[in-house]
Amino acid sequence: MTKEHRKQIKDDATYDALRRQGASKEKAARIANSPGASRRGGLASNLNERSRIELLEQAKKIGISGRHSMRKNELINAIRNH
Repeated sequence: MTKEHRKQIKDDATYDALRRQGASKEKAARIANSPGASRRGGLASNLNERSRIELLEQAKKIGISGRHSMRKNELINAIRNH
């Protein structure tokens, strides 16, 4: 049974599932509120296949600081662990 969250959470079921899997509140909210997240089902393109520019854009979206001085593998780790 899903818990009612504040109105900022668009998909309570997804949010609850991610929290049970250990995702932070911020990460769970970001995924639950992203358009089309349920259609993709977590099947975004592999981070290793993206260019450094694409990784920088993704890092900017999720608010990773110091991203411009990071190498590609550091960006990948920062995005995965955010």
